[in-house]
Amino acid sequence: MAINFKELAEKYQTPYYVYDFDYISKQYNELKDAFKARKSLISYAVKANSNLSVVKHLGDQGSGADCVSIGEVKRALKVGIAKYKIIFSGVGKTDSEIKEALELDILMINVESEAELHRVALVAKELAKIARISIRVNPNVDPKTHPYISTGLHENKFGVDIDTAKRMYIFAKNNESTEPIGIHCHIGSQLTELEPIKESVNIVADLVRNIKSALKIDLSFFDVGGGLGIVYDDETLINTYDYAQTVLDALFGLDITVVCEPGRFLVGNSGTFVTKVLYEKINGSKRFVIVDGAMNDLIRPSLYDAYHKIEVLDKTEDTSDCNVVGPVCESGDFFAKNIKLPKTENNDLITIHSAGAYGFTMASNYNTRGKVAEIALEDGKDKLIRRRETFEDLIAHEEEYL
Repeated sequence: MAINFKELAEKYQTPYYVYDFDYISKQYNELKDAFKARKSLISYAVKANSNLSVVKHLGDQGSGADCVSIGEVKRALKVGIAKYKIIFSGVGKTDSEIKEALELDILMINVESEAELHRVALVAKELAKIARISIRVNPNVDPKTHPYISTGLHENKFGVDIDTAKRMYIFAKNNESTEPIGIHCHIGSQLTELEPIKESVNIVADLVRNIKSALKIDLSFFDVGGGLGIVYDDETLINTYDYAQTVLDALFGLDITVVCEPGRFLVGNSGTFVTKVLYEKINGSKRFVIVDGAMNDLIRPSLYDAYHKIEVLDKTEDTSDCNVVGPVCESGDFFAKNIKLPKTENNDLITIHSAGAYGFTMASNYNTRGKVAEIALEDGKDKLIRRRETFEDLIAHEEEYL
């Protein structure tokens, strides 16, 4: 769908995020259809974009929710996602979060260490409840992605090794307050090669067979995580049919529901961050395009040195090297370095693409900057789904203590 960025800028001001909900639906249905031959649950990774309207839109398609805080669990429940479709993951759950998750009776808690399993069991016992749990296995497979978003190696903080997982399943089976119903693996984000996924799911599928025969534990859910990559630049992507077949081949002969936790795949390329040019600046031979958006709005370029395609609206000619930078008082406040853009003028609009995932959700109020507006587009119509923050919003939790 063609987006009229200028019209949206006039209506909502800049900077803003805009998300194409029709694209999100297309991505969800593509992945759901790839697993249609098997019992499956697509659980959206809420951390990618946690706007209530985005989560609700996916819930309306039939999606569950993969959550990494009790706040994300509450977001999913608030917009109507069924509790039996919600998974609570993360390496550092507090006792109060565990307690609340058990009281909310969600599908399962995904545990990532022996210490955490013991805390879950203790909290469940105090509540006189049985905690349904899955265990995150770290298969020690190199995901071939950025080290900051790699999660499946022993050097990463996530999950447990095979031997530890076996001990944990024995404990969970024998403890009166825990019920092991699932297994989980997730080796990283922005995955563009199928082989690491194949290697990891085969390792974990073998473990499922082992604990079924040796420990007499029948698991109901095999969670393959998320991580399917998207195009930011010129990436070659994993075909969703090939992805699904790889997972299903590994699970041959097992009566188990496949759980998939896509985030970026569903929303990443639905989103565009739009900012306007304030002016240009020349330092010696260096050209800077200074815009009203900043690293507090979209931190991925600063944090990961991530690439996002950048365009100047309605201008393509007479390009030269420049850095696109914002007003924040940090040298790391940039959206791109050494890229070719046309000469710009005050109020020109710049579009930063592939910004639907890990954009607004990682935003901050650094330099006392309000978070920007979020807009949804569906069936050709725009709708504000989060208003721009005001100064009064920013001081609301401080002012009363003066």
